[in-house]
Amino acid sequence: MAEKLNTSLKIRLSQPEKLSWQEKAVLAGIPLSTLIREAMSRTRTWTASDRASLAEQTRQISRIGNNLNQIAKWANTYKSTAEAIEVLEALRAIELALTQLSTNPSSSFPSAPPPEAKQDVT
Repeated sequence: MAEKLNTSLKIRLSQPEKLSWQEKAVLAGIPLSTLIREAMSRTRTWTASDRASLAEQTRQISRIGNNLNQIAKWANTYKSTAEAIEVLEALRAIELALTQLSTNPSSSFPSAPPPEAKQDVT
C-alpha cells in the first residue's frame, strides 16, 4: 500500500525555473510533485567526511600516478629487455584501473584478465 501523502513543502524559485519544471513534468506525463519527489530520491548528498574521503582518495591516486610515471620512464629507457616489456604491460593494466577508479570513485579496481588473455612476451 502506498504511503499517504499528507504533508506539503513550500519552496521559492524563479518563474523560469517553475515553468521549466512544469514542462518537464508534462513531458514525463507525471504531476510536478511526483517529478520533484522522484528527482530528490535520486539525489545523493555529501557530508564533510565524504568530501574529505574523496579528497584523500584523489591525492592517493595522484601519488600512484606519479610513481607509475617514474616506472614508465625507467621501462621506456630499458625497453629492450623482457622485464621492461612485462613492466610496461603491468603499467598499462594499472593505468586502466586508475582511470576507471578516478572516473567512477565508487567502483573498485577491475579484476585481472584471465591467464589465457595474457600475451607471451618471450
